[in-house]
Amino acid sequence: MDAEEYKVRGKEMVDYIAAYLTGLRDRPVIPSVRPGYLRPLLPPGPAQQGEPWERIFEDVERLIMPGASNPASTELQIVMTDWLVNMLSLPDTFRHDHPDGCGGGVIQSSVSESTMLALLAARTRALTQLRGDVSQDIGNDALLNSRLVGYTSDQAHSSVLKASLVSLVRLRSLPTDLEFSLCGETLRRAVEEDRAQGLVPFFVCATLGTTGVCAFDNMAELGPICRQEGLWLHVDAAYAGTAFLCPELRDPLRGVEFADSFVVNMGKWMMVNQDCAVFWVADKRSLQSTFCVEPHYLQHEHSGSVIDFMHWQIPLTVRFRSLKLWFVIRSFGLDGLQDHVRRTNKLARYFESLVREDPHFEIPAKSNLGLVVFRLQGPNELTKTLLRRLNESQQLFVAPAMAGEKFIIRFVITSQFTTEADVLRDWRLVSQAATDLLQGSAAKDDTSGMETCIVGGREEETTLDHQSQVKGV
Repeated sequence: MDAEEYKVRGKEMVDYIAAYLTGLRDRPVIPSVRPGYLRPLLPPGPAQQGEPWERIFEDVERLIMPGASNPASTELQIVMTDWLVNMLSLPDTFRHDHPDGCGGGVIQSSVSESTMLALLAARTRALTQLRGDVSQDIGNDALLNSRLVGYTSDQAHSSVLKASLVSLVRLRSLPTDLEFSLCGETLRRAVEEDRAQGLVPFFVCATLGTTGVCAFDNMAELGPICRQEGLWLHVDAAYAGTAFLCPELRDPLRGVEFADSFVVNMGKWMMVNQDCAVFWVADKRSLQSTFCVEPHYLQHEHSGSVIDFMHWQIPLTVRFRSLKLWFVIRSFGLDGLQDHVRRTNKLARYFESLVREDPHFEIPAKSNLGLVVFRLQGPNELTKTLLRRLNESQQLFVAPAMAGEKFIIRFVITSQFTTEADVLRDWRLVSQAATDLLQGSAAKDDTSGMETCIVGGREEETTLDHQSQVKGV
């Protein structure tokens, strides 16, 4: 919706809230429906085309309010996470309504929390197996925990390391190939090395769309190894997961059938506001056995017969995050969401073409999806200075990363409001800042006293200050 409609709908929402508060005493204290009421009232999946706001808003009173905060909150979350399994072409085992009844999705506030949940559930499963293995010298849980080892790539998000620190579990960061991808043979060698030292490999975090360069770990190779070695395979698709709405962008999903858990942050690219990371597990039992603590005051008449998401996570409170997901999916429809992904990817390719036309820049890693990484030719300090100047201008914000030994700038497009004119404007800001920086560096070189040195068999001119910068890179 545009700004004018947003003002109209916002006023409608305020009026609705005011009417609700005024008539609160006339509403029932407890829900007037029984668990399981909502799914039969909703379609099995999203509409292809977006729906008008009026229809969605009317359904709040008709479908949601009879269930109050619960069971409506839980049941809408179940339906939305099941919808997304099909929308993203994930394994059916992640659906709550799968015949074996073992899997399902739960909405968390962030991917960081979801990764920690996966690691803790994997640890529970590993410790349970070790306790039941009579060939093992059992000891106590602290001793067993000290033998566990997990794996991720050197391109993985820092939240994976943070999860290992919180859980006191050893984590190995494995090297990636020339395309910044973790491959199967690298994992296999690491597992063999650690088993030989008496350690117990138990967990792998694969990344689809790394933070730095949007690289994809090779799940088609990692998955079979994880299954063969009994390792929990967790997949972090925080940003790139939204791309799987489009069939032509699903190639990185090969091997996803081996995943034990999978997470996508809908706040990164699917136009849902923050605090909406959807986390799926193929088998909820390890998750529940990790977090299920049920004193008398948390029990209710349906305990044990319905899904309680407090047993799937650390907080007891289950927030109504699925409501905003429901609104976005229905407002845009599947076609609208796919168009958004394709359009932002196209804009990213346009920005990439502008960068490639300028000989002062290089693109050191393959550009994937809506992310383009670039840098100035030369020492890292030049690109660091460029990034600082761009952000200090307060007209553009870009983030840094590393591609191997090269300092890079990340440029990513996710907004539905970004236009080609915006991209061209951003490039002109980048280009002008680079021109000013390079001209300033050239002027400094002319006045700073030059010395000649031999580098790599060729003669070059450099300043002493520049030499110190290069040594520090």
